[in-house]
Amino acid sequence: MIVIIGCVVVLVAILVGFNMAGGDVHSLIHPSEFITIGGAALGAMIIMSPKKTLIDLIKGMIGLLKGSPFNKATAVDMLKLMYGLARAVKQDGVLGLETHVSAPDASPLFQQAPKVKANGHLKHFVCEAFALLIDGKPTSEQLTSWLEEEIKVLEREHHQASGALAKVADSLPGFGIVAAVLGIVVTMQAIGGPVEEIGHKVGAALVGTFLGILMAYGFIAPMAARLEAMGEQEAVFLRAVLSGVVAVSEGVSPRDVVTRARRVLGTDIRPNQNELKAIFGQ
Repeated sequence: MIVIIGCVVVLVAILVGFNMAGGDVHSLIHPSEFITIGGAALGAMIIMSPKKTLIDLIKGMIGLLKGSPFNKATAVDMLKLMYGLARAVKQDGVLGLETHVSAPDASPLFQQAPKVKANGHLKHFVCEAFALLIDGKPTSEQLTSWLEEEIKVLEREHHQASGALAKVADSLPGFGIVAAVLGIVVTMQAIGGPVEEIGHKVGAALVGTFLGILMAYGFIAPMAARLEAMGEQEAVFLRAVLSGVVAVSEGVSPRDVVTRARRVLGTDIRPNQNELKAIFGQ
């Protein structure tokens, strides 16, 4: 929602300013320029991006419009889940995790953490991380190393998607120039016509340059930056899980597991003391 509001603000500011300067907004509407620039940018993205990157980018753009799922509510649910899993280990040993991590959708602990359950990446990482405790007795150093490698893979894949969008933003001013040159070619074909017609075609050509720059710096580049920021937010959550799993492997109390995981989270999404009491069931 914030992304949509930001785009509307950019667009309104440009159009209002243009109108205040005496311009006619209708003179900026040239479907051929949109098709030329947008089609070329889409084609360039398809050429440079593997299939998985395109799929990740589509999912990321949908996530941008819906808003980041890595918020305080998700943080509370994640810590609640970590507390429940840590208690299960204390009561039944690591084998007590089996029913929860092998079938998370049916697990009562995951049912109590709907934000985590609905987040595919986070749910998968939690299950994979705790499954390492079931498969053997890794040291804290081994757990940290293995899970950091997994996080780095996810970070790299996310960066590929946001990087592809950033490269498209970089190319848009160039495609705007291409559209402008094509407009000048059309203008030259009508050079012997009425002055009004020539002026209209020159204006249309200049709109191509304008659109390329506006789309690059007003919309696509900020979206790429926002997508990158969402990836960083996800990495913070994954490292909080890592910290909690390592704490469980060291045999600390469920409260300390939550405390360690909470320290990794940003100050804007950390649960307060009252919310922690709710997590501890008090």
